[in-house]
Amino acid sequence: MSSEGNLYQKTSYPVLLVISGPSGVGKDTIARKLIDRRPEKFYFVVTATTRPPRAGEVHGQDYYFVSNDEFARMIEENELLEYAVVYNDYKGIPKQHIRDALNSGRDVIMRVDVQGAATIRKLVPNAVSVFLMCESEEELVRRLHERKSETAEGLNLRIATARQEMKRMHEFDYFVINAEDAQERAVQQILSIIEARHCRVNQSPVVL
Repeated sequence: MSSEGNLYQKTSYPVLLVISGPSGVGKDTIARKLIDRRPEKFYFVVTATTRPPRAGEVHGQDYYFVSNDEFARMIEENELLEYAVVYNDYKGIPKQHIRDALNSGRDVIMRVDVQGAATIRKLVPNAVSVFLMCESEEELVRRLHERKSETAEGLNLRIATARQEMKRMHEFDYFVINAEDAQERAVQQILSIIEARHCRVNQSPVVL
């Protein structure tokens, strides 16, 4: 077969997209908007966590809220792609859900903290990583204050951690600014990143 014929039959593999960034940048919001834009094409990975749900959060949709004992069982049975302690609570990503989605041909979108993103890049080198950020550090601090979801001590810890996480942006493939008044622009930029990945000449399947 000619090289031209091979080109026309080139396979495009599903993409594993990792959205990360400090607390308060809007990772959940942007991930949900991506899913809403193309629900038949994207799969959103729901993270398991031992922390209690915040107001408005739904089990199985925002997170899988599990007990410490259940999380320990998931670790013992190797059901998690990665897990970590985040602000004194465990968070982890179930493997099988990702495998099922990739096997169905859908692109997989996961949102994780910066620490988790580093682990995933080591485990899955061909994952696509996007660092989501605010317009400025001052805007990030304002968003964290407005959440009002923790004590003053806990808030100070999140702000200090966020400032350190911002220094790790260079570890990612792309960065996208999620301005409060221009979220659709951030969504469109990430969609363009996914499309560009599908157009790469040299691709390989994601293996977990």
